Amino acid sequence: MTVQQEAPCGEALEVWIDQDLCTGDGICAQYAPEVFELDIDGLAYVKGAGDELLQDAGATAPVPLPLLTDVVDSAKECPGECIHVRRVSDKAEVYGPDAV
Repeated sequence: MTVQQEAPCGEALEVWIDQDLCTGDGICAQYAPEVFELDIDGLAYVKGAGDELLQDAGATAPVPLPLLTDVVDSAKECPGECIHVRRVSDKAEVYGPDAV
């Protein structure tokens, strides 16, 4: 099953990073630099509007549909298992360590 089949078009998703588990490997920023970036502290953060790093604990960023595969690959490959992708509607995690 492809990522697009698992996340129907039009279903809003968001992503957040648990910095307590982040290992700073930067794999997420390599896969999806439009969504993730490493800060000077060596940890990854999601980006908001205007590429602003969202550094508040639990801060979320929308997952643009064209970048969904890259964001999901980031979650799957993250050695710290700290990337969480969830539906906006019910906050259910669909990709990441707590996905059902």
